[in-house]
Amino acid sequence: MNGMVIFKMNSIEEINIEAKPFLKWAGGKNQLLMELNKILPQKILDNKKIDNYIEPFVGGGAMFFFLRSKYNIKKSVLIDVNRELILGYKVIQNNYKELINELHVLEDIYLSKSEENRKKYYYEIRSVYNHQMTEFDYINYNDEWIMRVVYLIFLNKTGFNGLFRQNSKGEFNVPQGRYKNPKICDEKNIIQVNQALKDTQIICNDFTVAEEYIDKDSFVYLDPPYRPLNKTSNFTSYSKTGFTDHDQKRLTEFYRRMALNGAYLMLSNSDPKNNDPNDEFFDDLYTGFKIKRVPARRIINCNASKRGELNEIIIKNY
Repeated sequence: MNGMVIFKMNSIEEINIEAKPFLKWAGGKNQLLMELNKILPQKILDNKKIDNYIEPFVGGGAMFFFLRSKYNIKKSVLIDVNRELILGYKVIQNNYKELINELHVLEDIYLSKSEENRKKYYYEIRSVYNHQMTEFDYINYNDEWIMRVVYLIFLNKTGFNGLFRQNSKGEFNVPQGRYKNPKICDEKNIIQVNQALKDTQIICNDFTVAEEYIDKDSFVYLDPPYRPLNKTSNFTSYSKTGFTDHDQKRLTEFYRRMALNGAYLMLSNSDPKNNDPNDEFFDDLYTGFKIKRVPARRIINCNASKRGELNEIIIKNY
């Protein structure tokens, strides 16, 4: 690793954790957090603690980091099928100092370049990142994970609109964004994320593996890739496999099983009624549960005129 930074850390008990997602992530929940907070289980609101928190589609982690700053979470399990994302969480959990050092190096190199050379450098890194994928060891934690996450964060912070998007081969295919002074290394937040991930298990797998970690009184927040409102709004390429209506139905079956186990469940998704008032897709799937419609501003659209306020649905079993 290049260079050395010495960190003076307090114990976790002394730190007021205010972590935010370390990646820009489509479908992030920042705009809905206060609304979601209002409808948490009353037991959590009263006691200000969560004994067992499970998030089977962690994504950028906005909900987890928000809850971690407001409540005492005794233990947590974060799951996502996106293996690149999970690398990021694990490296920050285990090697955040080395990650910060390498990010600073890459940031200095990038910011010192002209606009044209920045563009060239971006695509060079993207090419290395995609080529590396073919033989990369995603199973066994090793030092190579650190540089892969450095590239991931770099591409995320300097790519167009802060997207993470993969093609059918699993390659990162976002073009360069034109930012004058992107903050590639958010050192303070990476340290906070590291602290937030204490006592947290991080797993790369399908959401159904969460079942073995969920018991009575667990709080489970489910934020799957949203069902597209129409063909042109489809943006499920956070992993190369996507998330189909069949997967949404699998998720409903999982939700019903976990409800019978006595877990507290909260699920977010798009509201099909935005596009067709007669579309009962989720109302039919989640019959018997509480469905609340809340306004939310959609920002992942390259056409600014199509960004606006739409309803999203929140489904609870309590």
